[in-house]
Amino acid sequence: MVAARTLQWRCATRLRGRPCHGCRRKAGRALHRLAAAEAAAGHGAALSLGERRGDRAYVSGHGPQEPDGSLAGPFGAVGESVSLEEARASARKVGLSMLSSLKRELGSLDRITGWCRVHGMVNSAPGFTQTPVVMNGFSDLILEIFGPEIGRHARTAIGVAALPFDLPVEIEAEVMIKERMA
Repeated sequence: MVAARTLQWRCATRLRGRPCHGCRRKAGRALHRLAAAEAAAGHGAALSLGERRGDRAYVSGHGPQEPDGSLAGPFGAVGESVSLEEARASARKVGLSMLSSLKRELGSLDRITGWCRVHGMVNSAPGFTQTPVVMNGFSDLILEIFGPEIGRHARTAIGVAALPFDLPVEIEAEVMIKERMA
């Protein structure tokens, strides 16, 4: 974690806030730990995890995954059986899962030219109101890897009564992409 922040800081100094290609590649090493699973075993998806339309990629709702592609715990409502910090860590795992899907779909994360919109749903216990804090786990990861120029995004963080498979968080996104690189 500290190494990644130091790495971003060096790039930000050199490239006015945007991590260089090599540093995004190094940050992407975390993605190699995440298996290229289409969906968690036993939870088959009839829909695509992402769709491209012109210069946009729309990423379907993702939940937190373990490196083998299985759903990652803890499970349950945030503010009840899941702590704020556990939920924030889950949102970060969702980010890794989503980046893995984007890399698989696009061939390279370098094709992402901007993060437009992120919509986060947090499985919230009655009275839990810190959904933006949970979503910071995802947003911080995106900004760490892409820097503010590409990674900055509009965001919604809402609390919901339940999520599929009792996940603590589910996130979908829209990113801008450039044409396939030569």
